[in-house]
Amino acid sequence: MLSVPRGAALYVGALVGPGLLLVPSLAVRAAGPASILAWGALLVLSAPLAITFAALGVRHPVAGGVAAYVRAAFGNTAAAVTGAWFMTAVLFGGPAVALIGGYYVADLTDSGTAVAVAVGFAMYAAVLLANAIGLRVSSGFQLALSAVLVGVVAVAVAVALPTHATESWTPFAPHGWLAAGTAANILMWLFIGWEAMAQLAGDFRDPTRELPRAMALAFGVITVLYGALAVATITVTAGGDSRVPLADLIGVGFGRAGRDATAVLAVALTMGTMNVYMGASAKLAAALAAERALPSWLAGDAHRSIPRRPLLVLAVAGAAFLVGLAAGVSSTADLIRATSACFVAVYLIALAAAARILTGRLRVAATLALVLVSLVALFSAKFVVVPALAALVCLVARAVTRPIPRPAPMNSGASHGL
Repeated sequence: MLSVPRGAALYVGALVGPGLLLVPSLAVRAAGPASILAWGALLVLSAPLAITFAALGVRHPVAGGVAAYVRAAFGNTAAAVTGAWFMTAVLFGGPAVALIGGYYVADLTDSGTAVAVAVGFAMYAAVLLANAIGLRVSSGFQLALSAVLVGVVAVAVAVALPTHATESWTPFAPHGWLAAGTAANILMWLFIGWEAMAQLAGDFRDPTRELPRAMALAFGVITVLYGALAVATITVTAGGDSRVPLADLIGVGFGRAGRDATAVLAVALTMGTMNVYMGASAKLAAALAAERALPSWLAGDAHRSIPRRPLLVLAVAGAAFLVGLAAGVSSTADLIRATSACFVAVYLIALAAAARILTGRLRVAATLALVLVSLVALFSAKFVVVPALAALVCLVARAVTRPIPRPAPMNSGASHGL
């Protein structure tokens, strides 16, 4: 059974991931010091988000994540679209995460983009191969990696802030005030995970009391950690375009040894996260194909613990994205924006479902969260095309593979006088 402290740790582990290695710096590039407003707005948004999903977990304990709530509220087609958005997020996010890890290795070896891309390819291939042969990273190991990252960030911030806290705050909004909305859209990746604990409500002895307490404890930790990280990132990395901002931050207090240790942690964290999401997305793709939301070919080996056909698709798509990144056709920032757009879409439909399922004050919390996420969605810009196309592909796949209804048989009983 889960205790409140372990439940809170799982909450924090669900939110903290390899996005911390680059995303905060991208927000600073988008809005400058005004990105602090985006951090604050998303922390405010996290309160109704956490309350909503905690309530869903306690009052409607089901397996299957947010798609189950969407199915209960809006039916199978909406649930399939939700799954397709999650799949697309992994499709874009996987190569981005691999390349982020590659950048940290390139920094460790004083190499360039070519080495970063090669390392990204190697990491991506290793994770796919591990899943294909059934080797999975345990949730406990992944939680330990997240705990180490939290500790490293906390120490780095504590060291860097005292001497840099007042630096780099002017001009405050170099790209205009609306750029803070763009920063919030980018940072949304770091706030995805409040929904993860809903399906673990049954693991608490008294979920009605313990799940909200675990959520509140996790919210406090995340608020302090993210608030301090936001300030430290602005003061240390503002005005630069470093691809390894966390290494820069840690290097302030610990020098080269700190940067090297960060590179090792970056590789372990990115590969651990990729391993978990690749396996989960392969299983999800096979399930969606079985429900006619994706081509049925993907469900051909759904009996395996990790279906290999979806892994093949992820391998081809990931290789294409990494080649595009190496050729300069796109950028890591673009893939992160596309991933965030898909996550925002998932949250929009999940919160709409929550507003329909819940009642009373909890419905108010869900509605408030829905409105706030809608505001963040407005800043997805051109990247809104990604979840839109994913939804279209899903709907077309369901329409094309829908069984043709057979004409009702004639009542044979009439010839027998029945």
